Amino acid sequence: MAEQLSGEAKEREIGRLLDILELDLEQKNLLPPQRNALLAELKTHIRAVEGSGPLFTPKGVRTLARHSFDSNSMVTSREASKCLANVLLLESKTRQIFVDLGYPPKAAQRLKNDNREDELLNSRILFLLTYDTTLDFDDIFRDYQLAESINSNIARHSKYYSKTGRKDPPTATDIQALSETLKLLFNLSQYYPQHLHNFAKSVPNILKMLCRITLATPVLQPPVTYLVNALLNLSVVNDDKPHKDSDPNPYFPKPDQYCNIDRFISVLDNAVRTYTEEQLEELATPLVTLLRKVFEFAPSNVRPHMQTALLPSNSERSQPLGQSNTLASRLLRLSNSPVAPSLRESVSSLLFELSDKDATSFVRNVGYGFAAGFLMTHDLPVPASATEGWSTGQGAGDVGEKLTNVDGKEINPVTGQIKEMEPEASGEEMTEEEKEREAERLFVLFERLKATGVVNVKNPVEQALQEGRFEELD
Repeated sequence: MAEQLSGEAKEREIGRLLDILELDLEQKNLLPPQRNALLAELKTHIRAVEGSGPLFTPKGVRTLARHSFDSNSMVTSREASKCLANVLLLESKTRQIFVDLGYPPKAAQRLKNDNREDELLNSRILFLLTYDTTLDFDDIFRDYQLAESINSNIARHSKYYSKTGRKDPPTATDIQALSETLKLLFNLSQYYPQHLHNFAKSVPNILKMLCRITLATPVLQPPVTYLVNALLNLSVVNDDKPHKDSDPNPYFPKPDQYCNIDRFISVLDNAVRTYTEEQLEELATPLVTLLRKVFEFAPSNVRPHMQTALLPSNSERSQPLGQSNTLASRLLRLSNSPVAPSLRESVSSLLFELSDKDATSFVRNVGYGFAAGFLMTHDLPVPASATEGWSTGQGAGDVGEKLTNVDGKEINPVTGQIKEMEPEASGEEMTEEEKEREAERLFVLFERLKATGVVNVKNPVEQALQEGRFEELD
């Protein structure tokens, strides 16, 4: 193993290796094993920006690009591409240098190879070029069949998860290559939406892998996270046809229309039981967004299945909604999370959409306590009977009846609990933990109300903090 250098010593050694490799391009004075050994040694020095300056110059990028794409040896090419990919990752300015040298088409061409290492390296290089460059990927799509290459690679990976396909498990390189391909697909679908239709044939294969892959612990890690992200921008329905329940759709396959939905929900259930709210903010928000997207286009017989799985059941109303250990209760608590704003908004939107975007149904399904903040921040009318039914114990017409009765039993529209199961007032004070949870919930509700701009309200928790009315803990 090469000695780990730093500072000026590392910079001198990198400069020395680059000089040898540059001279070799002109004189061919190295034997293939010598050339490959030098590139492997150089790679050990490309792990941090510090001391890597010579690699971030036109000379450094050009030398590595020529060994990567102009060599007759695929071994040399791959060794050089590993160095090049690290350079492009560490220093963003090198990406435009690479583009100006005219090498992106060669990376796209190399992506056609049926080789997982080539797929990994060139997908990563092209992915990095989606940032901080003037590269026009429209030309790459047209002239080098970029979408077709990506679709073919995804199809190859999906064979590992076919019931009748290959039996050997994917290697670590296979999984890394799939992750890089999915990352590239996501960025291209994000920045070049005019080419989305070209990736439609990958949707069934992505869904197949997501359904059949063995889930790790914790569950939201590559490639599962990249499989989910890849689906976010791709259409749920065939854009060339009007949506009908009878249209074939890979999300809702005829043999089992619930299989993909159940997998998404299973992964979400696993995640919310495993991660902290701060972690879920980054990891779970895409999955919740995907569920929202799928529900929007789900056939009429699938929508009730999703509603049953994700909304609180009547059996949970023996206590205030959100206090049980079910997925629905955990989602309710996340809808009021003070530390996960994106997830909070996405979960609240999902619950509202599962309630057919009807405020009255929303309050009935989740309770006014969980619904109020979302309704206010989105300037949606709050059903008057939500508070009237609570204070008087009687509904206001049909709407009040819908809010205050479930299966013929009167419920508290604020908490969602069946009224006859509410505990009698004991006069006991809340515990410190209960006070803290309530303070967090009120803080979120007041912040949402302020964000509407409808009223100028002072958050009482914020005010108490400013006035020094919080005690320091020993």
